[in-house]
Amino acid sequence: MNAVDAAELRRLRWKCRRGMRELDVLFTRYLDRAWAAASDAERGVFLQLLDCEDDRLWRWFMGYEAVPDAALDTLVQRIRELH
Repeated sequence: MNAVDAAELRRLRWKCRRGMRELDVLFTRYLDRAWAAASDAERGVFLQLLDCEDDRLWRWFMGYEAVPDAALDTLVQRIRELH
């Protein structure tokens, strides 16, 4: 990993820190296990996801509310399935 990639990853880790520990865990798990292999398109969707409000994210990840965007929904499902 070069210095630019390392700096980007640190910035993303900071942005993954949310108001809910559960969301922190989900987002950090994605960074650790899937970010490096993700396509540019998926990375863009992840950045969109990080711009969403915590309460909405929580409802999506818990399945209390449908995700209105297909790409976001696909990524939410993928993140939920990461172990």
